[in-house]
Amino acid sequence: MNVILFDIERENLYPLTFTRPISDFRVGIVTIKEKWEFYFSDVSVQTEDYLSEKFPIKRSKENLWINSSVLPNDDVITEISSLRKGEVLVKNEVVIAINNHDFVTDNLDKIECNTSFNKINDLWDIFSLNGEEIKTDFKHLLLSKHSENLLETNTCFGEYPIFIEKGAKVNCAILNSNDGPIYIGKNAEVMEGSIIRGPFAMCNNSTLKMGSKIYGSTTLGPYCKVGGEVNNSVFFGYSSKAHEGFLGNSVIGEWCNLGADTNNSNLKNNYAEVKLWNYEMERFKKTGLQFCGLIMADHSKCGINTMFNTGTVVGVSANIFGSGFPRNIIPSFSWGGNSGFTTYKTNKVFEVAEIVMKRRNMEFTDVDKSILNKVFELTSKYRNY
Repeated sequence: MNVILFDIERENLYPLTFTRPISDFRVGIVTIKEKWEFYFSDVSVQTEDYLSEKFPIKRSKENLWINSSVLPNDDVITEISSLRKGEVLVKNEVVIAINNHDFVTDNLDKIECNTSFNKINDLWDIFSLNGEEIKTDFKHLLLSKHSENLLETNTCFGEYPIFIEKGAKVNCAILNSNDGPIYIGKNAEVMEGSIIRGPFAMCNNSTLKMGSKIYGSTTLGPYCKVGGEVNNSVFFGYSSKAHEGFLGNSVIGEWCNLGADTNNSNLKNNYAEVKLWNYEMERFKKTGLQFCGLIMADHSKCGINTMFNTGTVVGVSANIFGSGFPRNIIPSFSWGGNSGFTTYKTNKVFEVAEIVMKRRNMEFTDVDKSILNKVFELTSKYRNY
């Protein structure tokens, strides 16, 4: 069956969805799209037109449309696979899947979904569900694989497994898997003195710097460089927090850099519920969480000693620096800090992006430029400095 993951409620997940479909979110070890590829061989994406060249759709005579914010498990797969042509699976009036040639729900037979599953409804669900999803992905990824051996210089203990991919380097580290599994990807490196608590996932070609302290439910996507103290946070990929400083209950997009001694607050001084800016509502939304840190979209950077307040949302291609706490909603293409912001011009953004991506042997393409130009246009109304 040809599977197409469709986006709905994208604005609710801004700024992370400005530059990607929901299915490109990394939750657990892999992206949402890759999770569905555990079950189906042909999976593509339906998203916004300006993203479609980078994330193309593949249509067939028979299509199975699936809500891209749904995180699959065996039970929901059974219900989706049981759909007959012309049926739509719903849960609490939300469309979960459609078995139909076209993406329509009118005049189709509604089937109520009777199983439970994880779903990305809000930005904070990414880190809140990450530990559980690491455990789920771990089982799927490693069904028929064998771990490389760890050097005797490491200290390892715990009830859950530790899996080391080929080419990974782990030396003089402490790995505690009492609360969840630990996954070290291909050609990743854990430097000396690092302390890791599971559940933890470190994807291919990422690096943990010397003396890193990593708490559970944390994921480092591919080609990340991370150091200091990190707790329950997700790096989508190609981003760096290479030095000391604390990051907790946070989500960092791609091509971001956090300067040395950058810190974020994940707990208010009065222990009150954290509110997070919501683009769809155009106001701060209650998270129901006591711990909620930083959401940073793609291509954003911050200078050394930057301090982020509890529940800060940073848009695409922002550049933040200076003393004091910047505001807790920083629009895309902003340049500045606590003393004020100006617009970060796209020609300067493109210059930096080209240099940064070249360092990872990747090209900043015309498609990437087109996406960022569109995001610049979409976010202009928020830059009221």
